[in-house]
Amino acid sequence: MRILFVCLGNICRSPAAEGVFRQLAAEAGADVALDSAGTAGWHVGKPPYGPMIAAAGERGVDLSNLRARQFRADDFSRFDLIIGMDRANMSDIEMLRPADSKTPVRLFLDHAPETGVAEVPDPYYTRDFDEALDLIEAAARGLLAQIV
Repeated sequence: MRILFVCLGNICRSPAAEGVFRQLAAEAGADVALDSAGTAGWHVGKPPYGPMIAAAGERGVDLSNLRARQFRADDFSRFDLIIGMDRANMSDIEMLRPADSKTPVRLFLDHAPETGVAEVPDPYYTRDFDEALDLIEAAARGLLAQIV
């Protein structure tokens, strides 16, 4: 399965989701191809945000080799599932959907209903990297359980 995680700038939430999911999938022996992207292109080519790299690193997740890229319409044909971090991301993703695309786009926290939270808050603005990672880990576990 090919999964794309999408947030706004591709420097906090979506690279963290890619890194966390990659680690969990490897531990489970799941065969997945992963990537992340942002709906905006401000940070293309840059690594994840330093405080997110540090917070993920404290949990044993290395994000340092990831680089931001912008979401593109051809991602609908390149991936089996597209995961948005919040409703604004989902709307921006859907605006680029080709007319013939059937690729599902899902809200990440739909895979973690036990959290009682619908969207992963952007820690670039909230400064709460641990809260974002807690939610990302819960959703990653839920998604992995559904595809394994």
